[in-house]
Amino acid sequence: MTPDLKVEIAGVKFENPILTASGTCGYGEELADIYDLSVLGGIVTKSITVKPREGHPPPRTAETSSGMLNAIGLANVGVDKFIDEKLKFLEKYDTKVIVNVAGARVQEYVDICARLADCPRADMVELNFSCPNVDEGMEIARDPLLAEKAVASVKKVFGRPVIAKLSPNVTDVALIARGCEAGGADVLSLINTLVGMAVDIESFRPRLTNNTGGLSGPAIKPVALAMVNKVYKAVKIPLIGIGGITSYQDVVEFMLCGASAVQVGTALFVEPDAPVKIIKDLKKFLIKRKLNKITDLIGQLKEY
Repeated sequence: MTPDLKVEIAGVKFENPILTASGTCGYGEELADIYDLSVLGGIVTKSITVKPREGHPPPRTAETSSGMLNAIGLANVGVDKFIDEKLKFLEKYDTKVIVNVAGARVQEYVDICARLADCPRADMVELNFSCPNVDEGMEIARDPLLAEKAVASVKKVFGRPVIAKLSPNVTDVALIARGCEAGGADVLSLINTLVGMAVDIESFRPRLTNNTGGLSGPAIKPVALAMVNKVYKAVKIPLIGIGGITSYQDVVEFMLCGASAVQVGTALFVEPDAPVKIIKDLKKFLIKRKLNKITDLIGQLKEY
């Protein structure tokens, strides 16, 4: 028995449901030194803005007892250099490329996605409405009407599937999800990081220069699972689960809750080849459970 790990999301076919999360492996170069990126279902690139950004000064990451905090501040090379160099590098790999896009205003998302529309190797774009580490990062994430407008505006200039990445730092994630769906989003990804803080008791200062940062890692998985399941019941478009995924068991949990694929993030800092191991273990799990297709797991949660 050879289990089928292929998934199809918004018409895009992935060899398996394991993607890397934005901001956790740059543009793929570092991971490519460790294993062939073609084994991944897809790679989600670091957020791209119109102009290059240096991000926040260090320290901008901190380990905590329950996860990792980061306040990178969307440091990136800008869309021009991304297209000329980074996307060209990724073109040689047989994996799907999802470009994460960030901006301060709706027009910035539109401008970047219009550029990417001319780059056929950008299989999808993921709209980062939810970075908690920059001043302008949360306005769209918290306003369903603005999120709807942003997605609809991008859809006019980018003909391939559009993913809206949702924040957990809102009152009702399902409300924002419906807004994105109404705007024409093809897929939703969730969750981004939770706002958190760590304090140095020697200096009495926060451990990040931004004072607060985004908490990621296994600590946020229960929150992410609950939100994925809530949004799965609220919309009809496919979901990509994110949040503390380190093992095949985590992937199974997310898919049972309604995710069609997942993104592995913080685990890459601890074990860069975690996705490779997860893919192998998923095959063993399906054989053990006598399941022919991984898609048989999607949304099969049996609630009490």
